[in-house]
Amino acid sequence: MSGSGQWGDLTARLLSGLVLATAGLGAVWAGGYYFVSFVSVVTGLIAWELTRMLAPEDGLRTVVMGAISGVAGFLAIYFPAGFALPTLLVPAIVGYAWLPRHRGIFVPFLVFILLAAFGMMSVRSEFGFVWMLWLVLVVAGTDIAGYFAGRLVGGPKFWPAISPKKTWSGTVAGWAVAAVVGAVFMLLTGAGAWLVLLSAATAFASQLGDIAESAVKRRSGVKDSSALIPGHGGLFDRFDGMLGAAILVLVVMHLTGYPPGPV
Repeated sequence: MSGSGQWGDLTARLLSGLVLATAGLGAVWAGGYYFVSFVSVVTGLIAWELTRMLAPEDGLRTVVMGAISGVAGFLAIYFPAGFALPTLLVPAIVGYAWLPRHRGIFVPFLVFILLAAFGMMSVRSEFGFVWMLWLVLVVAGTDIAGYFAGRLVGGPKFWPAISPKKTWSGTVAGWAVAAVVGAVFMLLTGAGAWLVLLSAATAFASQLGDIAESAVKRRSGVKDSSALIPGHGGLFDRFDGMLGAAILVLVVMHLTGYPPGPV
């Protein structure tokens, strides 16, 4: 493989990553309404991309599904706990009634997207800026390490039938970098050694989110979730890892209360 072929998407990845990182970190820092609004807009656009991949002929419905999903994500974080889950399920119920095909894929994936959005909002609102920053850095570090290790080291594929570019070297490198991020935050916050293990597990959840989105794209016969990011696909392509990671952290957070609260 030529150098230009191997690294042909690097410039696009860097530019899109810089723009998204600036917007995302700004929203993380601001918190509150600004972060909830940012996540809700991203959620709505990802839901639109998912609907568009599975039902490209239903143009108006894809837009409506995106809007309903974004609004549901926004409202759920402000509702009492008993109303949050039903609110998040509303878009999936509407989608099940509307979409004639691929319901078995669409419904669980839309619930997955909305739960992940709720997870990100919960981490920021309940645990504060530091732990949301930890989550962002774990996911970003996993993605960056996997990208470079996969191209520099190569080797056996992790799951070639679904994600032919993903290698074991990139996968393990992602775990290692996430563990390092966890170790740094452990030292800075006194969270304990469990944070290193949780960081590696979060990296793996992030990689599974990436693979899950790849499976949807292969099922739909598309290369990218959309063309929202010029020259480099859609928001689902960029946030797939965060979706998987956020759900794991949401589960751990509510079952154990770990990480140990705002810093």
